[in-house]
Amino acid sequence: MKFNAVDRRGAMQRMAAGLVAAGVVPLVPVFGGHAAAAVPNDSRLGPLKDLDGYFPFAPSGSPEAWERRKEYVKRQMLVACGLWPMPSRPPIRATVHGRVERDDYTVDRVFFESSPGLLVTGSLYKPKDAAGRLPTIVSPHGHWAEGRFHDHGESQIRTELDSDAEIFEVGGRHPLQARSVQLARMGCMVFLYDMLGYADGSSISYELAHRFAKQRPGMSSPDHWGLFSAQSELRCLNVLGLQTWNSIRILDWITSREDCDTARIGVTGASGGGTQTFMLAALDDRIAAAFPAVMVSTAMQGGCTCENASLLRVNTGNIEFAAMVAPRPIFMSGANDWTVDIEHKGLPELKRHFAMLNVPDVVNAKHFDYPHNYNRHARMMMYEFFNQYLNLGADEIVERDYQPLTVPEATVFSDQYPAPEKNEATEIAVLQALDRDLSAKIQALTPTDAASLKEYRRVVGGAWEVMIGRSLAEPQQVTVKHDSTRTQGRFEIVEGRLRQESVGEEVPGIAVRQPDANQRELVLWVSLKGKSSLLSDGGEPRPHVAKLVDDGFTVLGIDVLYTGDFLADGKPLTQTRSVENPREFLGYTLGYNHSLFAQRVHDVMKTIAALRDMQVQSIRLVGVDLAGPIVAAAAALSGDAVTGVAVDMNGFRFANITDIRDVNLIPGAIRYGDVPGLLALCAPRPLATVREDVQPVTRAAYKAANATLQTLNAADSNAAEGAIADWLIRRVTASSR
Repeated sequence: MKFNAVDRRGAMQRMAAGLVAAGVVPLVPVFGGHAAAAVPNDSRLGPLKDLDGYFPFAPSGSPEAWERRKEYVKRQMLVACGLWPMPSRPPIRATVHGRVERDDYTVDRVFFESSPGLLVTGSLYKPKDAAGRLPTIVSPHGHWAEGRFHDHGESQIRTELDSDAEIFEVGGRHPLQARSVQLARMGCMVFLYDMLGYADGSSISYELAHRFAKQRPGMSSPDHWGLFSAQSELRCLNVLGLQTWNSIRILDWITSREDCDTARIGVTGASGGGTQTFMLAALDDRIAAAFPAVMVSTAMQGGCTCENASLLRVNTGNIEFAAMVAPRPIFMSGANDWTVDIEHKGLPELKRHFAMLNVPDVVNAKHFDYPHNYNRHARMMMYEFFNQYLNLGADEIVERDYQPLTVPEATVFSDQYPAPEKNEATEIAVLQALDRDLSAKIQALTPTDAASLKEYRRVVGGAWEVMIGRSLAEPQQVTVKHDSTRTQGRFEIVEGRLRQESVGEEVPGIAVRQPDANQRELVLWVSLKGKSSLLSDGGEPRPHVAKLVDDGFTVLGIDVLYTGDFLADGKPLTQTRSVENPREFLGYTLGYNHSLFAQRVHDVMKTIAALRDMQVQSIRLVGVDLAGPIVAAAAALSGDAVTGVAVDMNGFRFANITDIRDVNLIPGAIRYGDVPGLLALCAPRPLATVREDVQPVTRAAYKAANATLQTLNAADSNAAEGAIADWLIRRVTASSR
């Protein structure tokens, strides 16, 4: 029996009706693996996506649909940056010193801590003799050598002058300063600030933040870890997140100043500074207008480690991040780089998006026929943009030459204010301070009643929804294929597969049942040994399966990704795949692709969704053989589609993972509660745990939900399977029969 690509509910209903007409017991799953162990036709076995892929944007059909999408994408960005929830934000004590005066503007040196040990450093430009509240521009510099201290040099400025990219030999050598000077002359307060490692460079070195290439074994243990390690990934602590946090705290500081007009704040930067521009504008509504230069594109999304993070661009990209700024204005410049096609790829979709939101005129992009740059042509577009949308009131905008700051004039550090050490100890201290703060925030969410349980689900469950990347609510199109049915003694064993056509994925599996019973109660038994774990070597059901089937259950087994039929050689996967990038940064892979752990959860959730739509009376989930965390995650995100959960955890904790290619690594797992947090999210479904040290947060959630939580005793995996089967039978007897 086969249905071509149709909606899942219709397919399942027609399949059930056909089984009834044929005199076969309905509501029995007939999806599973290809007979003879053929490798499934699954898109996930194909090439991985990387930063050089294609990232189109499809506008939503209505403002209401966009608001739902925007909420999710913003949460995805925050989780990826380690900013969901936000770290603590005490008042900022900035050191502002060493003023340099020019003819019509001044420059102050500024530094402050955005969080303990993490520094923001930069130059604050203001119109000379300014009074009152000023329109304000924050400006991350981007990937120009030495950042705020950048000097094109003699050879490069000759090229710039000859091509008409610049017109001033002196001022044009310092284009980052040029935009700050001109904006100050137009009446703005401008904060030109360092990205991590550049110029004064905060607390993290340039080589670590932007040139990291190889894993550091000495910085990867659970009690001694740094950036780019498995432990930092499990906490969503990364360079992009640190930079974005600095940008947010810059807004906290600058809006606290009496000379800031908080209704007129813009942001602009180019290259990696363009990435920070759209990240900040998308995440913080205090930005009134944004101008990211030479970065927004459907092509390359950002090559630096500071522009990537695990989870960040899974099913999204920079064009959609720019769309997040709506209805606030955003203009963009392109060049002869990956942004060369912005006027034809990306901008038309953004124009439709902004028009749908009734602000068609506040988005634009222009390509300039120059190499990667923020030269005077792009700067003029930017000045005119801010003049219009921040109401600067300039009648004529003409750049004039200026006297650039020397490095001694620009640096924020001195004998009085010495620069901090940029070493492993500083790196660890910065990360540990953030980790303690964020862990305390998650700990404070421990439920005590129904209201706090709801908030725990919103924050922690909302993070896991992003980390897994799918939900049962998503529409799915399926093709159901029944491969075979055979009789084994008093049991019937059905093989087949469920295919989710919209994403090109399929789930092989088997169902073990009584041939003639009206079986409306099912157990989805998940093992990393695959569907064959339900059967002995002789092909008959194993004792725990036989016990459940004799008691009236149908027991389903599936091959989640890279188990069972997915393994042509039969050997378990020992490491996850990675994109072809020589730099050992997980964000280059998991910033664009779901983790293997998440993909395995998808397989369980696809099966749950299919069973739900077949109107099965009850679905009980079981996870054994290291599938316990996978089943817990699926149950946590499946709502009332699941009626009971039993997991053998065998003492597993994400916190013990030290390899970035560990098959169980999912970014954020430690940050959002590890196994105890996942189990807490399973409430109020009845839960039985085996070989699990149940933690207070899990008990608290179950108490708050007034739900059943039981610990089963078992010395090994065989005993665990038997204990789970007995629990399922007792639960059914007590609750429904």
